[in-house]
Amino acid sequence: MKRILSGIQPTGSINLGTYLGSVKNFVKLQDKMPDYEFFIFIADLHAITIHKDKQFLRKKIKELAALYVACGLDPEKVNLFIQSEVPAHSQMQYILQCNAYMGELERMTQFKDKAKKQEKGVTVGLFSYPTLMAADILIYDPDYVPVGKDQKQHLELTRDIANRVNNKYNDIFTVPEPLIAEIGAKIQSLTDPTMKMSKSDPNDKSRIDMLDPENIIKKRIKSAMTDSIGTIKYDPENRPGISNLLTIYSVITNMSFKDIEKKYEGIGYKDFKEDLGEIVYQELKPIQERFNNLINSEELDDILDKGRDRANQVASIKVNKLMDRVGLGRKRR
Repeated sequence: MKRILSGIQPTGSINLGTYLGSVKNFVKLQDKMPDYEFFIFIADLHAITIHKDKQFLRKKIKELAALYVACGLDPEKVNLFIQSEVPAHSQMQYILQCNAYMGELERMTQFKDKAKKQEKGVTVGLFSYPTLMAADILIYDPDYVPVGKDQKQHLELTRDIANRVNNKYNDIFTVPEPLIAEIGAKIQSLTDPTMKMSKSDPNDKSRIDMLDPENIIKKRIKSAMTDSIGTIKYDPENRPGISNLLTIYSVITNMSFKDIEKKYEGIGYKDFKEDLGEIVYQELKPIQERFNNLINSEELDDILDKGRDRANQVASIKVNKLMDRVGLGRKRR
């Protein structure tokens, strides 16, 4: 059976950009590709490259799991699990570290950006986390990995490592292909539409979090940066603000940009933003209700247990096979 894999860090609340750019896409994919096995994980090992409070991290792991399911991931179609509960990820990472080069990791854009912000006390984990990301992927032999445009570099490194290991140890890994949504793959900040909407942005007004109440959702859309032209037109190069709002509108409603432009011909930003605020709220309302029912339930633990058991089954076979090819431990009979 072919496979698709993806993961997300539990470092903050899922925002609208992550939901529209990736999670909503997973929900569509699970229904469109019933012949594929899906592995979706909460990347808690990646979260500790920078120190996190224990209680905060545990809370975010649980919230993220509940949000995944609340957003529509079907536990009957998707293996949802917590990365650290599958020890083979860490075992695989070390072997891949021994097949990656310092220069490759130094070129990673996200490492350079994060290291620059941190300035001192940069951990080895932050430097080497692309090899953990490669382990996360390759251990399940996925055919496709849904990625945002900013993650393509990491997948390219994963592919390079996979090819290198395959050449050394006789084609042990499937070399995955990226799966990128044409629309909605990158939702921009509401306050600076030249930047990606991010949970790490210190300006809360830059994003809408999935659990924000109705008044906050509508207020953030109302105050979103546009321009002085006043017409509803999709032009991301010259008019990034209104184009970002049109992207949000289009991804939620499945309307084309031309149809939205036609609908709001002769209508200004005020009415458009009021409509969009309601559209976003109605999209998030049932998700929030489902989340509240799940967050402290046995159902959520059962889902994570089931996903963990399947992930451990697949991952342990792959890491043992690689260890045997490398020559680690005693020869398997």
